[in-house]
Amino acid sequence: MADLSKNAFCFGNNLMWLHQRKHPRLEQLLDTATSVRLDRSSKIVILSDLHMGNGGRLDEFRVNAELVKNILERYYRPKKYSLVLNGDIEELLKFPLASIESQWSEFYDLFKKFEQNGFFWKTYGNHDAPLLDEKNYRLASSLVESVKFKYGEETLLLFHGHQASVFMWETFPVVSRAAIFFLRYIAKPAGIKNFSVAHNSRRRFAVEKSIYEFSNQQKIVSIIGHTHRPLFESLSKVDFLNYKIEDLCRIYPAAEGEHRAAIKEQMDVMKIELAACYKQGKKIGLRSGLYHNLTIPSLFNSGCTIGKRGITALEIEGNTIRLVCWYNGKQRPQFESDMGNRPMELSSTGFSRIVLNEDSLDYIFSRLHLLA
Repeated sequence: MADLSKNAFCFGNNLMWLHQRKHPRLEQLLDTATSVRLDRSSKIVILSDLHMGNGGRLDEFRVNAELVKNILERYYRPKKYSLVLNGDIEELLKFPLASIESQWSEFYDLFKKFEQNGFFWKTYGNHDAPLLDEKNYRLASSLVESVKFKYGEETLLLFHGHQASVFMWETFPVVSRAAIFFLRYIAKPAGIKNFSVAHNSRRRFAVEKSIYEFSNQQKIVSIIGHTHRPLFESLSKVDFLNYKIEDLCRIYPAAEGEHRAAIKEQMDVMKIELAACYKQGKKIGLRSGLYHNLTIPSLFNSGCTIGKRGITALEIEGNTIRLVCWYNGKQRPQFESDMGNRPMELSSTGFSRIVLNEDSLDYIFSRLHLLA
């Protein structure tokens, strides 16, 4: 009888250990991450998912290449930002590295120059994991799997995000190499573009939810790419618009005169944009960014640089984190009025920057600890 009780106790302990180790791959990223200390003077820009190719018609990077070059060269470098490229920078599942480095050689030189501002790190994703086999890779000294920003006693963990996928070819580099043959020699000649989680709403949501749960368990902030969907404080664009409209409804009754008219005008713009989101959602399978009844601000996503209307990025400046959009001034994004911010044009380039959302890291971590 004593043996049965002992075995039951051991079995119960094993179940508890398995429950606590629900995300062992992500825990490993946290334990082995390259550590960077942040302070009030820190300035960092985070970009992900460039998918650089050979410059041909199937190279998705070429559409916004000039935009990326200008913002790095004429905005972030002069303003002394450090740079982190968060995975899937090269599209190695479709193109050989030599052709990519040859086409975009000046970008590699530009990336390295950010070391002079503080640091430059590059994580790898599922589309550029083959870099691990490249002995003469130009950015080899900056290549890591994850980066851990230390903000006081708090942690922001930056990694691409494919590590949370249930699909082995996305999660493990050795398996992803087996997909190269299909993508380079079958999908590419057939004109099939990006074949990834970013184009599957269910898989995208599953990856985000897994990382969200892990972040809440660890009481950290995770910053990812991979899904190509910008997230700020775990909120998608649809969620943000819904919450913002609700807030405006609450303050509207007490407003008067011009203030009331401005609130109504802002709401009208947001309602149009929200309707557009739902209309698009019918085509792509609309998913909310909510993974819990009470949203905890533990998950951020920088989006991607291959968007049709521009690129999104995350900035950390001192104690503030913000989601920004850069775009061609001739293609004004519909969401530019979401926070009432005005776009800023980058000198005479024709490119503009708009802040989509921003908040204090102190507030974010306070909310995280209180709610997680």
